[in-house]
Amino acid sequence: MLKVILREDVAGLGKTGDVKQVKDGFARNFLLPRHLALEASDENLKQIETRRKKTEEKAVLEKKKALDLAQRLSSISVTIAVEVNEEGKLYGALSASDIVKAVSVEGIELDKKCVVLKEPIKDLGIYDIEVKLFTEVLSKVKVWVVKK
Repeated sequence: MLKVILREDVAGLGKTGDVKQVKDGFARNFLLPRHLALEASDENLKQIETRRKKTEEKAVLEKKKALDLAQRLSSISVTIAVEVNEEGKLYGALSASDIVKAVSVEGIELDKKCVVLKEPIKDLGIYDIEVKLFTEVLSKVKVWVVKK
């Protein structure tokens, strides 16, 4: 049996940074050649611990930035003027990328993957659109869809 430190998540074995005891053949023929694990020496343990601390610090900074951005987003509202037919229905629909464009006018850059739309917007009105900025950090932006 050989002790290894996982460098990446391995299905059925463990997560990054875990110290696991595996059979010699599995380690030497699969984990080590694919750089999925390191042998569990004192030096390697220190290296993995340093990497884990850096990752945690980076995550804390990103979460702080996301919280600041969430606060800014919740305080703004954007207006999108669209063409409509006689019944007040939109020609086409508004998607996440349309909302991202409208928010960018306010000086806030978002990725369209962050915008959570259950379905495209097809009617005039006021919508509270959810934006997922980071794990556990959600915000809402008020979108006014008005007639052009």
